[in-house]
Amino acid sequence: MAKEIERKFLVNSTAYRALATGVHYLQGYLNREKERVVRVRIIDKNAFLTVKGITKGFSRLEYEFEIPINEANELLTELCEHPLIDKHRYKVKLGDLVWEVDEFHGENDGLTVAEVELISEDQEFSIPDWIGEEVTGDFRYYNSNLIINPYKSW
Repeated sequence: MAKEIERKFLVNSTAYRALATGVHYLQGYLNREKERVVRVRIIDKNAFLTVKGITKGFSRLEYEFEIPINEANELLTELCEHPLIDKHRYKVKLGDLVWEVDEFHGENDGLTVAEVELISEDQEFSIPDWIGEEVTGDFRYYNSNLIINPYKSW
């Protein structure tokens, strides 16, 4: 059983760009029910199918499987809800942690969010200067919700 423990924050500057290179992500959702989210994602030339359970605290179950890219493209085009999530992700390693910073495009242009995955819910960690308000648990910032309520419409 896989378990994801993460915290989510808004980003208040572009200082993270000097620490990592952005990689293009394109993703869509086959199911967005909070109890079981099913996502299709293409990261450059690799594709994945991910299943996530309901969030409890900062944690939830997560399973990810690599799939053929042609199948991912077909799923994104034919079966996933639209608009798709289009973003660049920067992975910034600071100490023992990796911060994932997402710069959104398209209908979510202007939104930049950072997530950090933890070992436990009570793990202490340092917050970089370019991190702003914490939005962990604010469902508006879930990628699966950004397709039905894009940032541009807030």
